[in-house]
Amino acid sequence: MDAQGRGRPDDVDPADQWVLNPRTGEYELRLSPSAPESSVPGPRTAGPRASGRRTTAPGREVPPQRRRRAEPEAPAPGRRGRRPEKKKSRGKRALLWTGGSMAFVVLVAGVGGYVYLKHLEGNVSTTDVGTAGSSSFKKDEAFNILIIGTDKRTGEGNEGYGDKGSAGHADTNILLHVAKDRSNATALSIPRDLIVDIPDCETTQEDGTKKVIPGSSGVRFNQSLGDLGRDAGCTMRTVKEVTGIQPHHFMMADFNAVKTLTTAVDGVDVCVEKAVDDPKSHLKLPAGESTVEGEQALAFVRTRHAFGNEGDLDRIKVQQQFLGSLMRKMSSSDTLTSPTKLVKLAEAATKALTVDSAIGKVGTLKDIALELKKVPTKNITFTTVPVIDNPAEKVKATVVVNEAKGPQVFDMIKNDISFTEVEQKQKKEKAAVAARLKGEKSEPGEVRVRVMNGGAPAGSAQQELAYLQTQAGVSKSENAGNAPAEVAKTTLEYAPDQADQARALAEILGLSGAAMKPGESVTNTQGLPTMTLTLGKDFKGAGVKLDGSVKKPDLDTESTADQKLCAS
Repeated sequence: MDAQGRGRPDDVDPADQWVLNPRTGEYELRLSPSAPESSVPGPRTAGPRASGRRTTAPGREVPPQRRRRAEPEAPAPGRRGRRPEKKKSRGKRALLWTGGSMAFVVLVAGVGGYVYLKHLEGNVSTTDVGTAGSSSFKKDEAFNILIIGTDKRTGEGNEGYGDKGSAGHADTNILLHVAKDRSNATALSIPRDLIVDIPDCETTQEDGTKKVIPGSSGVRFNQSLGDLGRDAGCTMRTVKEVTGIQPHHFMMADFNAVKTLTTAVDGVDVCVEKAVDDPKSHLKLPAGESTVEGEQALAFVRTRHAFGNEGDLDRIKVQQQFLGSLMRKMSSSDTLTSPTKLVKLAEAATKALTVDSAIGKVGTLKDIALELKKVPTKNITFTTVPVIDNPAEKVKATVVVNEAKGPQVFDMIKNDISFTEVEQKQKKEKAAVAARLKGEKSEPGEVRVRVMNGGAPAGSAQQELAYLQTQAGVSKSENAGNAPAEVAKTTLEYAPDQADQARALAEILGLSGAAMKPGESVTNTQGLPTMTLTLGKDFKGAGVKLDGSVKKPDLDTESTADQKLCAS
């Protein structure tokens, strides 16, 4: 990449401040950039190598350069009396910075810059969460990071936000799940006013000793941090208690993070349907699109009285829209091709973060950033834990998990199933069903099928066979024992000329088009061609309808990181 303003002493690209030290073979940060170099070397100074032959290796000599018959040119400014340095090749003018696609993780990458990397590492605060999280970060697996925004006041200008003297409660909480194949991610917001049971949690004190903080029942989620000395490990354990999902790591930031990160990228684009003038948060915005940074950005994500019903759930929607916009800005070419912005962003991000000890190294945070960068923004789904008003309250102030919707959302995340992928698969599934199930169907008595157990509970093949023969009228069926290997999903394999039989059996069993596998027939005990039904781990019992697809849950809130939405 060509630096902007190359050749002008007062306009030096930060990337060019990294130079190769020939003595160590590593890149180092040159805080005071050199003056422009002349393309013509100046005169040599007197010394052992000023004349005569230059030795390059034992037994080999290189003759001195022949002087030109011309007037000697003056040395370049700032170079008088020194040997000319070798000019760096374009290949070594490598950009040493890389940006992540998540709001709190943009870090340095590259071979050189060890000293600067250690400097950034010194910016990051860490917390030992013990067994509440994972002991290391693994690139080849799905991972869950709990992002916590606290209401702790630090820095100038934050007097108007949060509770005075707060130890820092879990004010904003997002459980970020990144799929194993990095094709998608889900950002699940957890309301701070969600009523939960906080389990006992072990914390590490400043002197290194361990202390178990007793749990609490029927309290707000935000009390899982700060109260009674609870640390982020307690919040991680509470997430596991509520959702069944294990957070592997956490990243925590206070009010200053929003201010410094948005300033580092020159602002974040937001949109509001109506003009906003909120005296409590001091947020003033015209209707339509605006760019906010610093204090104004913090006011945007903190305000509760400018949108919707002025509640925390409406504020969560606004925060999700804001994070989506911040992700787009951070992964834009304007940011990723600007060393100046990336330097500011690396400094701001590391100073803003407190993380668990397992990911406290800048190299590990950089690895996380690179893994996140692989996820397309269109496949990052923002949603919220499904909730209902707390039925125990007359004046509604808190919420509880919606038991009709919540478990399915949690199970999809635990099983690494993408909300955007499910929607796409459902469309493909409909097309497959239309193609494979459309057409004539045989009578049940004409269907020939053998049943095999491929992962269902023992005896399932015989139970299903009994159902087919005695209740479904599929008399030409037989038990073929165990399948060669276990399968997750029940399948029906059939030859092209058995499609009418396959459609009939699919209707009886409730098989989806995806479960129907055009292939080859086999010979049954009578020597006739027959289909093969393999019962998988999804088998629900004899006579119970099967459905090989995953249905997308009815989410209370949903958006993706690539969508540009207006707060209302």
